[in-house]
Amino acid sequence: MPMPQNIIRKSGIESIGYGFIKPEYLPKNKDEYYLRNIQNRSGIDYRKLSAYEIEVLVRNGNTSDNWNNILVSDAFNAQLVKHCKFYGLVRIGKLEPYCLEFSDLKVPVGLYNSTIISCDLGDNVVIDNVNYLSHYIIGNEVIIVNVNELTTTDRAKFGNGIVKDGESESIRIWMEICNENGGRSVIPFNGMLPGDAYLWSKYRDDEALLQQFKNFTEQQFKTQRGYYGKIGDRTVIKNSSIIKDVWIGSDAYIKGANKLKNLTINSGPEGRSQIGEGCEIVNGIIGFGCRIFYGVKAVRFVMASHSQLKYGARLINSYLGSNATISCCEVLNSLIFPAHEQHHNNSFLCAALIMGQSNIAAGATIGSNHNSRSPDGELIAGRGFWPGLSVSLKHNTRFASFTILAKGNYSYELDIPLPFSLVSNNETLNQLTVMPAYWLMYNMYALERNAWKYGDRDKRTDKTQLLEYDYLAPDSVNELFHSLQLLERFIGKAWYLREKPGKQAPQPAVCAAKGKELLEAGDPVVDELEVLAEGFENAKRKTVIVKAAKAWHIYKELIIYYGIQQLLVFAAENKPKSLTELKSLLPVIGNRTEWMNIGGQLMPAEEVQTLKTRIKENKIKSWDAIHQYYTEAGSKYPAQKLKHALASLQELLQINLKKADTQVYADLSDKAIATKEWMTQGIYDSRAKDYQNKFRKMVYTSKAEMDKVVGKLEDNSFIQQQQEELARMKREVKSFKRIQQISA
Repeated sequence: MPMPQNIIRKSGIESIGYGFIKPEYLPKNKDEYYLRNIQNRSGIDYRKLSAYEIEVLVRNGNTSDNWNNILVSDAFNAQLVKHCKFYGLVRIGKLEPYCLEFSDLKVPVGLYNSTIISCDLGDNVVIDNVNYLSHYIIGNEVIIVNVNELTTTDRAKFGNGIVKDGESESIRIWMEICNENGGRSVIPFNGMLPGDAYLWSKYRDDEALLQQFKNFTEQQFKTQRGYYGKIGDRTVIKNSSIIKDVWIGSDAYIKGANKLKNLTINSGPEGRSQIGEGCEIVNGIIGFGCRIFYGVKAVRFVMASHSQLKYGARLINSYLGSNATISCCEVLNSLIFPAHEQHHNNSFLCAALIMGQSNIAAGATIGSNHNSRSPDGELIAGRGFWPGLSVSLKHNTRFASFTILAKGNYSYELDIPLPFSLVSNNETLNQLTVMPAYWLMYNMYALERNAWKYGDRDKRTDKTQLLEYDYLAPDSVNELFHSLQLLERFIGKAWYLREKPGKQAPQPAVCAAKGKELLEAGDPVVDELEVLAEGFENAKRKTVIVKAAKAWHIYKELIIYYGIQQLLVFAAENKPKSLTELKSLLPVIGNRTEWMNIGGQLMPAEEVQTLKTRIKENKIKSWDAIHQYYTEAGSKYPAQKLKHALASLQELLQINLKKADTQVYADLSDKAIATKEWMTQGIYDSRAKDYQNKFRKMVYTSKAEMDKVVGKLEDNSFIQQQQEELARMKREVKSFKRIQQISA
């Protein structure tokens, strides 16, 4: 039986550069250039070549299948075109005797040693040693040197998951996020926000909603064949192999890429994008200001703006949020919200929903060991997820906000609902250990600095989605309330089992009431109890909660601090003259509401439900309209956050803020200052440990040497900033108390 052979089709030489759109896909009374003419917005007036210009071109070693199909601007200089082959309709802008210089590259304007097929070239471009340039519209002052293949096909989609006329649905690109089995697949498109990806992947049981998302995507992009690739003004491409079906914005820089195929590379004033050596990138969308360097492999992906892939990173079937960095790692089938860091070799992230402000350490293996008969497990991690060195996690697993995991192999599925916790796998005692409020007890510096850092480094110019970086926000505070209830129940049950050994503990509500009683009384017996959690690990071994009483008090302090902090902001903005006026200005305070993290933007659950309903009722008819909804939701967020904070205060303390007297407000103010003081001191202490630890100090021969290497503790700008914030808050509280003393 003969072996299969490559299919080589033969046609006349005159076909090169013509028939880009097959006749069956051409609209009536349209030629193959009708879309190209719409795309070309250069404003250049073209003319045919003069006989003298043709003579110069021929003398310079150029050829064309038809010189009448070479159109040029009035400022065209034929002397600057040498050893080129032209096929089809080629339109050329100004060519003037200048050099273009970018970084260390300095090249003369003109077309040299290249094959150019049916392209539009802007003013003063450099095209040198491009072996095959086909069907591109190229902007002004673009530099393209040493490229093997730069082509566009008639069915180019530029990374968008659409189907062109005459194509089968089976060729559509889907991005299989959150789950390896494709059950949460979404269609990637240019302009996709993390909120879009989350909503589309989350509500898989709502067929009407999913169909609308698909409709929105299809109506946003044209299905006609025949769109040309574009390269924006001042873009530089050098020393690259294959660039096919790629739309490139202005001011981009591509050097040494192996293969770029079916991509949109956004670049321009919003952020210049760069792609470096050895990269192979296929079927994706790259946002503004992205950087991709050194052997990166990316397939079926979306990179939101100002993110980075470096040093052999692999990003496959994944959405990477803005202001994120992945290097030396492999990320598969994941949806990652903004502000994600994953820098270290051998870390592996698979089938995960990571809700932002996260940091994946070296050697982390998240999702490689599945517990079912197919690879359909998932991991969900709230904001601030931080697995330590060489952590291995098993699907399905879920973590509350700001969970940190100590190094270890976690062999069972986990469900950790306590925020700000340290989770440890204690193999010696064969137990899971959870320390709630760990961050607040021992690492305030990192917690507070990260919140500041993410906001400070947010480089987005398009802030359609309002991102929340504060660790105290409606999502984490709601988790604190749930955690208070859990700790009370666990402590109460532990007390009953100790006091009445051998008997079954009473109902959860009874245990919770007893636990709350012990905690509020400050009964020292709580510290003697072995507090065990339920439902945190899918195993028969114990889950031990350590420092439960301290965590319970800290959680309460945080809720009070969150509430009074928002109240101080409200007072500063509204400037009431008395407590009576302040209370009259307060919004109607209802019950504490449920909130959701929609791509890094926090929204009340009822607003998410409204959004879904409007989409299904066709009142919201496009992705642009959804994005406008995000913007409107963001404008309401400060007021909604205030209401949530005040409702949280009222629920926790069982008070009515509109009826509370001066003493209640004074006590709240004092508690907030006390909390801010220990937080500021905790920030200082957690950093000071680095200066006091003898093992940290042993590599320095003197304090002066240490100060030169790591800087003086007293000069730490972040600590100084926090101390200034404490001073500012004290001034605000002083002013707030002055208001409280004034009668209406």
